[in-house]
Amino acid sequence: MRIGELASRANVSARALRYYEQQGILRSERTPSGQRVYPASAVERVRLIQQFYAAGLSSRTIATILPCVDTGHAQAEVLERLRAERARIATMVGELQEAGRKLDRVIELAEHPDPAYCGSSLLEQPAVVP
Repeated sequence: MRIGELASRANVSARALRYYEQQGILRSERTPSGQRVYPASAVERVRLIQQFYAAGLSSRTIATILPCVDTGHAQAEVLERLRAERARIATMVGELQEAGRKLDRVIELAEHPDPAYCGSSLLEQPAVVP
């Protein structure tokens, strides 16, 4: 598939795909006229790259991880890096869940105003979700 089709299927810009190629985390073949073409598997590859970016990984770290995805093997130092990234993501997930609980509390208070509410109590009271 050509770059525009991949961009559409993976819900990214063609510019992002070109950037991924520059970073060495996505590869394409070239037609005789120089157009990029990608295999169907590139859609899932781009989605994985997007997930890694969303989790806060750098393109350098992603470039280190992707060969492990391709081969199913990792050297000891890469495996340690993978574990560290996983631990960082787990911490981030916990922090996001806590932020979600606080937003639930704000929504609850907005929907059911409490005249006794004091702003600092948002941090102390658990969210009650119906």
